[in-house]
Amino acid sequence: MQHKNFKNIDKVTYGRGSFNQLAETVEPVRKENKNYFVYVVDNYFKGKDLVNRLQNKAEDLIYYIDVDPHEPTTEQIDALRDEILAKKGLPSGVIGIGGGSIMDIAKALSLMLTNEGSSTLYQGLNLVKKPGIYHLGVPTISGTGAEVSMTAVLTGPEKKLGLKCDWTVFNQVILDPELIASVPTDWWFYTGMDTYIHCIESESGIRNNAFSLAYGEQSLKLCREVYLGEQSGRSAENDDKLMVASLMGGLSLTYSEVGVCHALSYGLSKIHGTRHCYANCVIFQHLGDIYTKGHEEFMQMIKKHKIELPQNLSKEWDDATLTAMAQVSYNLPFMWHHAFGDDWQKTVNLGYIKDLFRRL
Repeated sequence: MQHKNFKNIDKVTYGRGSFNQLAETVEPVRKENKNYFVYVVDNYFKGKDLVNRLQNKAEDLIYYIDVDPHEPTTEQIDALRDEILAKKGLPSGVIGIGGGSIMDIAKALSLMLTNEGSSTLYQGLNLVKKPGIYHLGVPTISGTGAEVSMTAVLTGPEKKLGLKCDWTVFNQVILDPELIASVPTDWWFYTGMDTYIHCIESESGIRNNAFSLAYGEQSLKLCREVYLGEQSGRSAENDDKLMVASLMGGLSLTYSEVGVCHALSYGLSKIHGTRHCYANCVIFQHLGDIYTKGHEEFMQMIKKHKIELPQNLSKEWDDATLTAMAQVSYNLPFMWHHAFGDDWQKTVNLGYIKDLFRRL
Protein backbone atom coordinates (compact mmCIF):
# COMPACT_ATOMS: atom_id res chain seq x y z
CA MET A 1 0.00 0.00 0.00
CA GLN A 2 1.26 3.48 -0.88
CA HIS A 3 0.69 6.60 1.17
CA LYS A 4 1.47 9.81 -0.66
CA ASN A 5 1.28 13.26 0.82
CA PHE A 6 2.03 15.37 -2.22
CA LYS A 7 1.18 19.05 -2.33
CA ASN A 8 -1.27 20.11 -5.03
CA ILE A 9 -1.52 23.51 -6.73
CA ASP A 10 -2.93 26.02 -4.27
CA LYS A 11 -5.25 27.71 -6.78
CA VAL A 12 -6.34 27.11 -10.38
CA THR A 13 -8.06 29.60 -12.68
CA TYR A 14 -9.62 27.95 -15.74
CA GLY A 15 -11.50 29.27 -18.73
CA ARG A 16 -11.20 31.21 -21.95
CA GLY A 17 -9.97 34.72 -21.31
CA SER A 18 -8.74 33.88 -17.79
CA PHE A 19 -5.24 35.11 -18.68
CA ASN A 20 -6.67 38.64 -18.41
CA GLN A 21 -6.93 38.09 -14.64
CA LEU A 22 -3.16 37.75 -14.21
CA ALA A 23 -2.58 41.24 -12.74
CA GLU A 24 -5.32 41.00 -10.13
CA THR A 25 -4.24 37.47 -9.27
CA VAL A 26 -0.69 38.47 -8.33
CA GLU A 27 -1.45 41.91 -6.87
CA PRO A 28 -1.74 40.65 -3.24
CA VAL A 29 1.71 39.06 -3.53
CA ARG A 30 3.50 42.20 -4.77
CA LYS A 31 4.13 43.42 -1.22
CA GLU A 32 6.49 40.47 -0.61
CA ASN A 33 10.30 40.77 -0.67
CA LYS A 34 11.51 43.52 -3.06
CA ASN A 35 8.08 44.25 -4.54
CA TYR A 36 8.60 43.13 -8.12
CA PHE A 37 7.92 40.09 -10.30
CA VAL A 38 10.10 38.16 -12.72
CA TYR A 39 8.38 37.10 -15.93
CA VAL A 40 9.87 34.09 -17.73
CA VAL A 41 8.30 34.03 -21.20
CA ASP A 42 8.87 31.69 -24.13
CA ASN A 43 10.83 33.56 -26.78
CA TYR A 44 8.26 32.31 -29.32
CA PHE A 45 5.97 35.12 -28.15
CA LYS A 46 8.46 37.96 -28.56
CA GLY A 47 6.95 40.47 -30.95
CA LYS A 48 3.56 38.78 -30.85
CA ASP A 49 0.26 39.97 -29.38
CA LEU A 50 0.75 38.17 -26.07
CA VAL A 51 3.59 40.54 -25.20
CA ASN A 52 1.06 43.39 -24.98
CA ARG A 53 -1.07 41.40 -22.55
CA LEU A 54 1.51 40.61 -19.84
CA GLN A 55 0.03 43.15 -17.40
CA ASN A 56 3.51 43.76 -15.97
CA LYS A 57 4.57 46.84 -14.02
CA ALA A 58 7.59 49.06 -14.69
CA GLU A 59 9.59 47.52 -11.86
CA ASP A 60 9.18 43.95 -13.13
CA LEU A 61 11.87 42.03 -15.01
CA ILE A 62 10.94 40.17 -18.19
CA TYR A 63 13.12 37.41 -19.65
CA TYR A 64 12.34 35.95 -23.07
CA ILE A 65 13.92 32.51 -23.12
CA ASP A 66 14.51 30.37 -26.20
CA VAL A 67 13.81 26.74 -25.31
CA ASP A 68 14.11 25.39 -28.85
CA PRO A 69 15.92 23.11 -29.34
CA HIS A 70 17.49 22.95 -25.89
CA GLU A 71 15.63 22.07 -22.70
CA PRO A 72 16.43 23.83 -19.38
CA THR A 73 19.87 23.31 -17.89
CA THR A 74 21.26 23.68 -14.38
CA GLU A 75 23.81 26.20 -15.69
CA GLN A 76 21.01 28.31 -17.19
CA ILE A 77 19.02 28.38 -13.94
CA ASP A 78 22.06 29.22 -11.82
CA ALA A 79 23.08 32.08 -14.11
CA LEU A 80 19.56 33.50 -14.22
CA ARG A 81 19.25 33.32 -10.43
CA ASP A 82 22.56 35.11 -9.89
CA GLU A 83 21.70 37.85 -12.40
CA ILE A 84 18.27 38.54 -10.88
CA LEU A 85 19.53 38.73 -7.30
CA ALA A 86 22.41 41.00 -8.34
CA LYS A 87 20.07 43.33 -10.23
CA LYS A 88 17.17 43.79 -7.84
CA GLY A 89 17.30 41.39 -4.91
CA LEU A 90 14.69 38.77 -4.05
CA PRO A 91 11.51 39.11 -6.16
CA SER A 92 7.95 38.83 -4.93
CA GLY A 93 7.42 35.96 -7.32
CA VAL A 94 8.09 34.30 -10.66
CA ILE A 95 5.57 34.05 -13.50
CA GLY A 96 6.19 31.42 -16.19
CA ILE A 97 4.39 31.80 -19.53
CA GLY A 98 5.05 29.12 -22.13
CA GLY A 99 5.35 25.38 -22.61
CA GLY A 100 6.69 22.64 -20.38
CA SER A 101 10.29 23.88 -20.43
CA ILE A 102 9.23 27.38 -19.38
CA MET A 103 7.11 25.85 -16.60
CA ASP A 104 10.18 23.95 -15.40
CA ILE A 105 12.38 27.06 -15.57
CA ALA A 106 9.87 29.07 -13.52
CA LYS A 107 9.58 26.32 -10.90
CA ALA A 108 13.33 25.76 -10.65
CA LEU A 109 14.08 29.49 -10.54
CA SER A 110 11.61 30.05 -7.69
CA LEU A 111 13.47 27.41 -5.66
CA MET A 112 17.00 28.48 -6.53
CA LEU A 113 16.33 32.13 -5.60
CA THR A 114 16.20 30.99 -1.96
CA ASN A 115 18.66 28.07 -2.03
CA GLU A 116 22.41 28.54 -2.20
CA GLY A 117 24.85 26.86 -4.56
CA SER A 118 24.32 25.17 -7.88
CA SER A 119 21.01 23.59 -8.83
CA THR A 120 22.98 20.41 -9.53
CA LEU A 121 23.02 19.92 -5.75
CA TYR A 122 19.24 19.60 -5.73
CA GLN A 123 18.61 17.22 -8.64
CA GLY A 124 16.64 14.42 -7.00
CA LEU A 125 13.85 13.84 -4.52
CA ASN A 126 13.45 16.18 -1.53
CA LEU A 127 16.97 17.62 -1.68
CA VAL A 128 15.84 21.26 -1.70
CA LYS A 129 16.55 22.88 1.68
CA LYS A 130 14.25 25.93 1.73
CA PRO A 131 10.87 26.84 0.21
CA GLY A 132 11.07 28.91 -2.95
CA ILE A 133 9.21 32.15 -3.61
CA TYR A 134 5.67 32.45 -5.01
CA HIS A 135 5.43 31.13 -8.55
CA LEU A 136 2.59 31.13 -11.06
CA GLY A 137 2.37 29.12 -14.28
CA VAL A 138 0.52 30.01 -17.47
CA PRO A 139 0.86 27.10 -19.91
CA THR A 140 0.60 28.02 -23.59
CA ILE A 141 0.84 24.42 -24.78
CA SER A 142 -0.91 21.42 -23.29
CA GLY A 143 0.36 17.93 -22.60
CA THR A 144 3.52 17.98 -20.55
CA GLY A 145 1.76 18.14 -17.18
CA ALA A 146 4.53 20.50 -16.00
CA GLU A 147 1.88 22.95 -14.83
CA VAL A 148 0.83 20.55 -12.07
CA SER A 149 3.85 18.34 -11.38
CA MET A 150 6.18 18.51 -8.37
CA THR A 151 9.21 18.24 -10.65
CA ALA A 152 11.30 20.85 -12.48
CA VAL A 153 13.33 18.82 -14.95
CA LEU A 154 16.86 20.13 -15.60
CA THR A 155 19.74 18.80 -17.65
CA GLY A 156 23.03 19.02 -15.75
CA PRO A 157 26.61 18.17 -16.62
CA GLU A 158 26.15 14.58 -15.43
CA LYS A 159 22.43 13.84 -15.47
CA LYS A 160 18.99 14.92 -16.57
CA LEU A 161 16.87 14.90 -13.43
CA GLY A 162 14.30 17.09 -11.75
CA LEU A 163 14.26 19.22 -8.65
CA LYS A 164 11.45 17.25 -7.02
CA CYS A 165 9.73 18.29 -3.81
CA ASP A 166 6.47 19.77 -2.52
CA TRP A 167 7.87 23.30 -2.88
CA THR A 168 8.31 22.82 -6.64
CA VAL A 169 4.54 22.83 -7.24
CA PHE A 170 3.09 26.10 -8.51
CA ASN A 171 1.17 28.27 -6.06
CA GLN A 172 -1.20 29.22 -8.87
CA VAL A 173 -1.85 28.23 -12.47
CA ILE A 174 -3.98 30.01 -15.03
CA LEU A 175 -5.41 27.65 -17.64
CA ASP A 176 -6.64 29.66 -20.62
CA PRO A 177 -7.34 27.44 -23.65
CA GLU A 178 -7.21 30.50 -25.92
CA LEU A 179 -3.44 30.53 -25.43
CA ILE A 180 -2.82 27.15 -27.06
CA ALA A 181 -4.61 27.99 -30.33
CA SER A 182 -1.32 29.07 -31.96
CA VAL A 183 0.55 25.84 -31.24
CA PRO A 184 1.83 24.26 -34.50
CA THR A 185 -0.10 21.09 -35.34
CA ASP A 186 2.86 18.74 -35.01
CA TRP A 187 3.63 20.03 -31.50
CA TRP A 188 -0.07 19.97 -30.63
CA PHE A 189 0.23 16.27 -31.35
CA TYR A 190 3.58 15.58 -29.64
CA THR A 191 2.65 17.35 -26.41
CA GLY A 192 -0.79 15.76 -26.34
CA MET A 193 0.86 12.36 -26.69
CA ASP A 194 3.02 13.18 -23.68
CA THR A 195 -0.20 13.32 -21.66
CA TYR A 196 -1.45 10.11 -23.29
CA ILE A 197 1.81 8.29 -22.53
CA HIS A 198 1.84 9.63 -18.95
CA CYS A 199 -1.49 7.93 -18.35
CA ILE A 200 -0.66 4.66 -20.14
CA GLU A 201 2.55 4.30 -18.13
CA SER A 202 0.92 5.43 -14.89
CA GLU A 203 -1.83 2.79 -15.10
CA SER A 204 0.44 0.01 -16.38
CA GLY A 205 2.86 -0.30 -13.46
CA ILE A 206 2.85 -1.50 -9.88
CA ARG A 207 2.59 1.95 -8.29
CA ASN A 208 -0.85 2.71 -9.67
CA ASN A 209 -3.77 3.10 -7.29
CA ALA A 210 -7.40 4.19 -7.29
CA PHE A 211 -6.38 7.84 -7.04
CA SER A 212 -3.96 7.82 -9.99
CA LEU A 213 -6.26 5.62 -12.06
CA ALA A 214 -9.21 7.98 -11.61
CA TYR A 215 -7.26 10.94 -12.99
CA GLY A 216 -5.66 8.80 -15.69
CA GLU A 217 -8.92 7.31 -16.93
CA GLN A 218 -10.51 10.72 -17.38
CA SER A 219 -7.40 12.12 -19.05
CA LEU A 220 -7.29 9.16 -21.47
CA LYS A 221 -10.97 9.63 -22.25
CA LEU A 222 -10.33 13.25 -23.20
CA CYS A 223 -7.22 12.35 -25.23
CA ARG A 224 -9.20 9.77 -27.19
CA GLU A 225 -11.90 12.33 -27.95
CA VAL A 226 -9.30 14.88 -29.08
CA TYR A 227 -7.18 12.53 -31.21
CA LEU A 228 -9.49 9.64 -32.23
CA GLY A 229 -13.11 10.76 -31.76
CA GLU A 230 -15.63 11.75 -34.41
CA GLN A 231 -14.84 15.42 -33.69
CA SER A 232 -11.09 14.89 -33.33
CA GLY A 233 -8.54 17.41 -34.52
CA ARG A 234 -7.88 21.10 -33.95
CA SER A 235 -10.82 23.01 -32.52
CA ALA A 236 -11.61 25.33 -29.62
CA GLU A 237 -13.56 22.58 -27.89
CA ASN A 238 -10.66 20.14 -28.19
CA ASP A 239 -8.22 22.73 -26.89
CA ASP A 240 -10.44 23.01 -23.81
CA LYS A 241 -10.36 19.24 -23.39
CA LEU A 242 -6.62 18.92 -23.98
CA MET A 243 -5.79 21.55 -21.35
CA VAL A 244 -7.80 19.62 -18.75
CA ALA A 245 -6.37 16.29 -19.91
CA SER A 246 -2.85 17.63 -19.41
CA LEU A 247 -3.60 18.65 -15.83
CA MET A 248 -5.23 15.32 -15.00
CA GLY A 249 -2.47 13.34 -16.71
CA GLY A 250 0.08 15.21 -14.61
CA LEU A 251 -1.83 14.32 -11.45
CA SER A 252 -2.07 10.69 -12.54
CA LEU A 253 1.69 10.34 -12.84
CA THR A 254 2.26 12.35 -9.64
CA TYR A 255 0.31 9.81 -7.63
CA SER A 256 1.80 6.88 -9.53
CA GLU A 257 4.88 6.94 -11.78
CA VAL A 258 5.95 6.87 -15.42
CA GLY A 259 7.76 3.95 -17.00
CA VAL A 260 9.91 2.63 -19.82
CA CYS A 261 9.19 5.30 -22.44
CA HIS A 262 10.02 8.17 -20.11
CA ALA A 263 13.16 6.47 -18.81
CA LEU A 264 14.39 6.05 -22.39
CA SER A 265 13.32 9.59 -23.24
CA TYR A 266 15.64 10.97 -20.58
CA GLY A 267 18.56 9.11 -22.16
CA LEU A 268 17.70 10.28 -25.67
CA SER A 269 17.24 13.88 -24.53
CA LYS A 270 20.37 14.03 -22.38
CA ILE A 271 22.74 12.67 -25.03
CA HIS A 272 21.15 14.05 -28.22
CA GLY A 273 19.24 17.10 -26.99
CA THR A 274 15.92 15.76 -28.31
CA ARG A 275 12.88 17.63 -26.97
CA HIS A 276 11.03 15.58 -24.37
CA CYS A 277 7.54 15.24 -25.90
CA TYR A 278 8.96 14.47 -29.34
CA ALA A 279 11.39 11.95 -27.85
CA ASN A 280 8.50 10.15 -26.17
CA CYS A 281 6.71 9.80 -29.50
CA VAL A 282 9.84 8.58 -31.30
CA ILE A 283 10.31 5.93 -28.61
CA PHE A 284 6.71 4.87 -27.92
CA GLN A 285 6.18 3.73 -31.50
CA HIS A 286 8.63 0.90 -30.74
CA LEU A 287 7.20 -0.30 -27.41
CA GLY A 288 4.27 -2.40 -28.62
CA ASP A 289 5.40 -5.46 -26.65
CA ILE A 290 5.50 -3.49 -23.38
CA TYR A 291 2.39 -1.27 -23.72
CA THR A 292 0.25 -3.31 -26.11
CA LYS A 293 -3.13 -1.54 -26.01
CA GLY A 294 -1.69 1.93 -25.58
CA HIS A 295 0.70 1.35 -28.45
CA GLU A 296 -2.13 0.20 -30.75
CA GLU A 297 -4.12 3.37 -30.04
CA PHE A 298 -1.01 5.53 -30.39
CA MET A 299 -0.34 4.14 -33.86
CA GLN A 300 -3.98 4.83 -34.81
CA MET A 301 -3.51 8.44 -33.70
CA ILE A 302 -0.27 8.71 -35.69
CA LYS A 303 -2.07 7.48 -38.81
CA LYS A 304 -5.20 9.61 -38.33
CA HIS A 305 -3.22 12.83 -37.95
CA LYS A 306 -0.65 11.98 -40.65
CA ILE A 307 2.32 12.34 -38.30
CA GLU A 308 5.72 11.25 -39.65
CA LEU A 309 8.23 10.00 -37.07
CA PRO A 310 11.87 9.20 -37.87
CA GLN A 311 13.05 5.62 -38.30
CA ASN A 312 16.44 3.90 -38.10
CA LEU A 313 18.00 6.56 -35.87
CA SER A 314 20.13 3.96 -34.08
CA LYS A 315 22.15 3.10 -37.18
CA GLU A 316 24.06 6.35 -36.54
CA TRP A 317 24.89 5.47 -32.92
CA ASP A 318 28.05 3.59 -31.94
CA ASP A 319 28.30 1.45 -28.83
CA ALA A 320 29.77 4.27 -26.73
CA THR A 321 26.79 6.49 -27.57
CA LEU A 322 24.32 3.72 -26.78
CA THR A 323 26.09 3.05 -23.48
CA ALA A 324 25.93 6.72 -22.50
CA MET A 325 22.21 6.85 -23.32
CA ALA A 326 21.55 3.62 -21.43
CA GLN A 327 23.43 4.84 -18.37
CA VAL A 328 21.23 7.94 -18.12
CA SER A 329 18.10 5.82 -18.45
CA TYR A 330 19.27 3.13 -16.02
CA ASN A 331 19.80 5.77 -13.33
CA LEU A 332 16.02 6.21 -13.01
CA PRO A 333 15.26 3.15 -10.86
CA PHE A 334 11.83 4.34 -9.71
CA MET A 335 10.60 4.26 -13.33
CA TRP A 336 11.95 0.76 -13.98
CA HIS A 337 10.59 -0.44 -10.64
CA HIS A 338 7.14 0.86 -11.54
CA ALA A 339 7.25 -0.82 -14.96
CA PHE A 340 8.71 -4.21 -13.98
CA GLY A 341 8.18 -4.60 -10.23
CA ASP A 342 10.46 -5.39 -7.33
CA ASP A 343 12.62 -7.73 -9.42
CA TRP A 344 13.16 -5.18 -12.19
CA GLN A 345 16.95 -5.60 -12.05
CA LYS A 346 16.58 -9.21 -13.23
CA THR A 347 15.29 -7.81 -16.53
CA VAL A 348 16.76 -4.34 -16.79
CA ASN A 349 20.49 -3.79 -17.25
CA LEU A 350 22.58 -1.68 -19.60
CA GLY A 351 22.44 -4.37 -22.28
CA TYR A 352 18.66 -4.55 -22.16
CA ILE A 353 18.31 -0.77 -22.38
CA LYS A 354 20.78 -0.56 -25.26
CA ASP A 355 18.68 -3.12 -27.11
CA LEU A 356 15.61 -0.96 -26.57
CA PHE A 357 17.46 2.03 -28.03
CA ARG A 358 18.53 -0.10 -31.00
CA ARG A 359 14.84 -0.36 -31.94
CA LEU A 360 14.73 3.33 -32.71
